Amino acid sequence: MEENLKQQGTDKIKIALYGPESTGKTTLAEQLAQHFQATWIPEFAREYLQNKWNSSQKICEPDDLLPIALGQMKLENDALKTTKKYLFVDTNLMCTKVFSEIYYGFCDPILDKAARKHKYDLFLLTNVDVPFEKDDLRDKPNEREMLLEKFEKALVDNKKPYILLSGNQEERLEKATFIIEEYTKAKELGFSSYDFIQIYNQGIKIDVVKNCLDIFKNGIPKIILEKSASLHNGIKLLSENEATYYSNLFDSKKEKLKLQKFVPASGAASRMFKFLSEFLNEFKLGEETINAYINRTKCISLPIFLIGKNKFPFYKDLKEYTKSKYPEYKNWDSDTKSYHLIKSLLGKNHFDFASKPKAVLPFHEYKTHIATPIEEHLKESGFYASSKGISNLHFTISEEHQQEFKEIINEIKPKIEEESKSKVNVDFSYQHKTTDTIAVDLYNDPFRSEDEKLFFRPGGHGALIENLDNLYADIIFIKNIDNVIQNHIEIVALYKKALAGILLEMQENIFNFLKMLDSESISKEVFDDILEFLKSKLQILVTSEFKKYTKEYRVEYLKEILNRPIRVCGMVKNEGEPGGGPFWVKEIDGKRSLQIVESSQIDLENPAQKKILASSTHFNPVDLVCATKNYKGEKFDLIEFIDHKSGFIVEKTKNGKPIKAYELPGLWNGAMAKWITIFVEVPLITFNPVKTVNDLLKPPHQPQ
Repeated sequence: MEENLKQQGTDKIKIALYGPESTGKTTLAEQLAQHFQATWIPEFAREYLQNKWNSSQKICEPDDLLPIALGQMKLENDALKTTKKYLFVDTNLMCTKVFSEIYYGFCDPILDKAARKHKYDLFLLTNVDVPFEKDDLRDKPNEREMLLEKFEKALVDNKKPYILLSGNQEERLEKATFIIEEYTKAKELGFSSYDFIQIYNQGIKIDVVKNCLDIFKNGIPKIILEKSASLHNGIKLLSENEATYYSNLFDSKKEKLKLQKFVPASGAASRMFKFLSEFLNEFKLGEETINAYINRTKCISLPIFLIGKNKFPFYKDLKEYTKSKYPEYKNWDSDTKSYHLIKSLLGKNHFDFASKPKAVLPFHEYKTHIATPIEEHLKESGFYASSKGISNLHFTISEEHQQEFKEIINEIKPKIEEESKSKVNVDFSYQHKTTDTIAVDLYNDPFRSEDEKLFFRPGGHGALIENLDNLYADIIFIKNIDNVIQNHIEIVALYKKALAGILLEMQENIFNFLKMLDSESISKEVFDDILEFLKSKLQILVTSEFKKYTKEYRVEYLKEILNRPIRVCGMVKNEGEPGGGPFWVKEIDGKRSLQIVESSQIDLENPAQKKILASSTHFNPVDLVCATKNYKGEKFDLIEFIDHKSGFIVEKTKNGKPIKAYELPGLWNGAMAKWITIFVEVPLITFNPVKTVNDLLKPPHQPQ
């Protein structure tokens, strides 16, 4: 008996249609077999029990289950001999097992063992959201939800790889077809059924995973620098008078525009406190002094932190908390006090600052209260991102922190709205899980966590291009969450509005030219004006073959250059900050373009490229103003303007093991590589990032 219930081994892909009665299994099995030109086998029990009913008017009894199981397995094993690549099975022994347990309260041990042991590449669990069709053998139309729950529980308990199928007949077929095609690709890459289920539930296509694995194996071509961008050679110099002019220009037009401020704010503050975390892990309290630790580790940040600790906006609360936690605090020596203060600051059961997003941390101390970066960004919105009495602020956040964001915003928004005389609308989005990327080990094989699951990690800030793409505004201001200021906000606003004014002036010219190109009668003068504008204002040189083109192709060629999203980027003088900078880059087709480039994108083994990097005069502070609509008022699809070859391979650790990870083309790097780009120098005072906690000791973050 057991021998006849065994599955034959096969390299064919076996798909089991599985679920309660009258949920469309037979129809779908037949459709899939037709689509994939494969074999499907019907439910043996249906013919067996229908014959029994016709001959004796009796329904299924416990003694029928083993004959049904034997008949089902014979159909399946026979079909494997003739099918080519796929076999679609309308029900299986797991269905019979669950049926037996529901109707009779038990399952024959031989049947139970076989059902648990049988393997299918995928189970497609059919939902009960289709009409129940009554016949001689079907019953329990009012218990379908309960039946579905039991069928699904059996899959979970027996660790079977499954996907729930819902929708009408057409939707199920489309979904099932996609699933099987994706699974086939996954299997060809060496992934198991369980790997595929994980990838599918993540919402990531197999081609994306394959592309990522190919990148790890083949590497990413380095960007070729032509030269660094500098003043009057890629970077526009903006005098104070010009800044005022463009700021006023923006103010004169903004009431007709929808403005939006976009703030990436999901990052945790772990790097901000890295040197303090290392101190807690490595310092031997009672065995060495803090001075000895500093000398041993050469940690120059720690003495700065300790000397300036009473100037941090959180110090007073931190000290009071630590004193209340440790009654013996007042009797400790200074080293012990400092150690426990830092422990309170970072401890999981205490302030836990390193695990929180920067956005919610105390940054600035005012006479009346302590302000977070969230509050400072809301204030800024009223200064430069407000029109018609409304400012719109969008934060990209981690979902688990949304409540904390909301609590801070709900507390401070009424006061800010009263002070700015404008309404503040705040909304959020999360970095899409579909943009996570697979990690690999040092041999470029998929890395697995301790539970043997594939490890996916966030694809970096480049993933946020999708969040930006979902905004529908005329002008979008982009600024990092930690780049805020306690003093001189008026200067920050002046230059932010100036960048927007420059954008509007450029956009107006570009839109006028594009409308001219739509005209049937275009004069030589128009072509000449466009070419001069490209050269002098956008610093774009057209191909030397341009004059040889037909009129129609000239129009098409110029439209392709001009009809793109626009970004105006503020640049500050380079003072040694880590990060990207503005460069002239050589494209594959021989053209050159202005790009923001990170050092990791440059071949530092090449002396000429290293020299160009060293000659860089300016730094990217992530101070952008963008326009994402075309001259017809339609929103661009920003995904079309990404340079997909400009991502990053980074080395990280997971559970103490080295891994390699892929980060998507950066939001202001490769993700905007094909935008119209204008670089403008802005004053250094507009750039006040908080990369480490000690940056809060700098004048722009201290009370006046």
